Amino acid sequence: MPAFLHRLGRLAFRRRRRMLALWLALVAAAVVCMTAFGGTGKLDNTFSIPGSESQRALDRMKTDFPTFSGTSAQIVFTATDGQKVTDPADSARIRAALDAAASAPQVAKVVSPFDAHTISADGTTAVAQVRYEVPQSALEPNALDELKSAVAGANQQGMRVDVGGSAFGNAPSESHRSDIIGVGVALVILTLTFGSLLTAGIPVVTALFGVATAIFGALSLTGTVSISSTAQSLALMIGLAVGIDYALFIVSRHRFHLAHGMEPEESAALAVGTAGSAVVFAGLTVVIAMTGLTVVGIPYLTAMGLAAAGAVLIAVLVATTLLPAILGFAGTRLTPGPGSRAMRREQAVGGAGEDAVGATGDSLASATGENVLSGTGDNVADGTGESVASRTGEIVAGGTGEHVASRTGEHVAGAAANAAERWFRLVTRRPLLTLVAVVASLGALAWPAHDMRLALPDNGTAPKSTSQRIAFDRVGEKLGPGFNGPLLVLADTSHSSDPTTAAQRVAATIGALPDVATVGKPVANPATHTALIQVIPDSAPSDPATKTLVNSIRDDRAAILRDTGATVQVTGSTAVSVDVAAKLNSALIPFAAVVIGLSLLLLLLVFRSLVVPLKAAAGFLLSIAATLGAVVGAFQLGHLGSLIGVDTAGPVSSFLPIILLAVLFGLAMDYEVFLVSRMRESYLRTGNPLGAVHSGARHSGRVVTAAALIMTSVFAAFLTSDSTMLKQIAFALAAGVLLDAFVIRMTFVPAVLALTRHAAWWLPKWLERRLPDLDIEGDRLGPAPAVPESVALTPSTAD
Repeated sequence: MPAFLHRLGRLAFRRRRRMLALWLALVAAAVVCMTAFGGTGKLDNTFSIPGSESQRALDRMKTDFPTFSGTSAQIVFTATDGQKVTDPADSARIRAALDAAASAPQVAKVVSPFDAHTISADGTTAVAQVRYEVPQSALEPNALDELKSAVAGANQQGMRVDVGGSAFGNAPSESHRSDIIGVGVALVILTLTFGSLLTAGIPVVTALFGVATAIFGALSLTGTVSISSTAQSLALMIGLAVGIDYALFIVSRHRFHLAHGMEPEESAALAVGTAGSAVVFAGLTVVIAMTGLTVVGIPYLTAMGLAAAGAVLIAVLVATTLLPAILGFAGTRLTPGPGSRAMRREQAVGGAGEDAVGATGDSLASATGENVLSGTGDNVADGTGESVASRTGEIVAGGTGEHVASRTGEHVAGAAANAAERWFRLVTRRPLLTLVAVVASLGALAWPAHDMRLALPDNGTAPKSTSQRIAFDRVGEKLGPGFNGPLLVLADTSHSSDPTTAAQRVAATIGALPDVATVGKPVANPATHTALIQVIPDSAPSDPATKTLVNSIRDDRAAILRDTGATVQVTGSTAVSVDVAAKLNSALIPFAAVVIGLSLLLLLLVFRSLVVPLKAAAGFLLSIAATLGAVVGAFQLGHLGSLIGVDTAGPVSSFLPIILLAVLFGLAMDYEVFLVSRMRESYLRTGNPLGAVHSGARHSGRVVTAAALIMTSVFAAFLTSDSTMLKQIAFALAAGVLLDAFVIRMTFVPAVLALTRHAAWWLPKWLERRLPDLDIEGDRLGPAPAVPESVALTPSTAD
């Protein structure tokens, strides 16, 4: 792979105009296809679970009870100033508003609160139901706005009108503001990282190319494939984050080569061949994990996984083709200026701080401060006593010429050690203590996850200022929380001797169950011998008691069949939510096992070690558990709610755990590969396990830190979304990347490697002979650019 990518990078560099034209044509084609075949107006936010009981009942209701099969809305009338909705004047206003609502677009039926007896006990609130024969995704763009306008006339002195219901739930989320915030923060971090606005702008520009292609391409499919607004936002979020990060890894390697005198063309080709190999590997892990979401069997989740996987795949293609072309246009302008802080930093990374090893692998130092090497190399010193690197290039001393090394191979090179290396030295000084601290702190953060409640989002977690949230709260307060999520029981009475009596007995049996507030009169369809029964629970839709009620009705179906001859199925939005949560819960552990098993296999192939994959899997589990605990604390328990725009605590989205597993797995592999591969490279060259850990920090720590901050910032920017599901996903990914990058990869990983030392890189000979060598760092492409003597002796104070 490195050799192929090296040739591809060189070709893109030389044919940069054609490559740029190709990508511009791809973006234009995606825009044209979106305009012709799809668009945001055709996004489908409907939850469905093919084969589930709730979905089978909904499918049958489309023919037996079409007015109940679609979405529905609620019109909540509230009498104020001491009046009641039953007063003649208020009653007349309500009836006039309902007549107007019946003429709104796509409305199939309006159920008056006076007919349905949905009036609060104190007479101040009445709830009318508006039924549609189509799902929420099939409503015209202005249908709900027209409904609001139709009933606005009743919103006068002495009466308030609020419109809500399931038709308003899971509405499309707008993310344009989040895009701008994420890109802006990323540009600031990149500018601080590179010290150059031109260099910082390149990853942003290439990432935008990839995101535009992915999003417009996905939207062009909405005419034929169900794609939700959340899937679009997830693809945008992940595509933007990984697009910037992947370009950052390659650009930083390219700039390192330029700083040490390499020609731009060869530098770009080598950067794509080395860092690009790691990008391809990391990107494919994300693609595989996200594509794996299709096996769960939920179309909503399948669309999310494939959209995100497509965005990541395009980000990889952009990084390995368009990026080297852009580097070709930039030429030598990306080279850090002589004497600049950026140049000093690159010189410090490339020219200082390597551990010297002799025949035994130990570093020695003479009393005069001159480095003493073994017989493998000559020591050359100038008149000031400063040491210059030996033939192996392993030791470069600072301006004082002093190089002190212990028998363990640890060296002190204050001028060369950057912030990442100093942190690694700190955490590896007492590695066992570091591990205990990491496990204890992440365990405490993960503890709330043991009480995690999963459910689909409803209007109870919508912003308090919205009409649907006001209606939800008012209905729950005045009529009971169960009115916000009624259950629908479809009874097949075709085998009953008296279908009418059978339906009534089914309703009576269900009414006797615990947590049932009321049971409506069965609505029969004599032609199909079916009856529809509305069941109002005592508890809210997301309450565990409601889930228990759904399961209780299903568990009693055998008794109902024996007593009445009728078969029953439970459906409705609340039952669908219960079925989604059950389906995802059953798939979570097998999916986690596949993801962790895949990580073990991939890392075994890359690093040819047993400890490194096991350590990575353990760290991944720690970061997942801690992230889920943080999500529960923020959204379910309400901690930090004011900071992230959550005004009401509620359950965690059913989709979040499995999405977090898939996404964080791939992103964690990013940092694992870029960080640990440099450690392995140093260990193979020097045989010094502790020095290799420090070398990995010196070469990759700064870039990994910048990449993690960028990705965290991009995800955190989506916390401004009004969509509860997207807000939870954004928070989970931001927290997960932050914890995985800084606590696991930058703390837990070096501590484990320092504790295991040589054993960390051991692999049984029989297994090593059977494993293919992936050469992820491109060792076969040749050595890295040599560091000139003048560079090696340049002192640096850069961090």
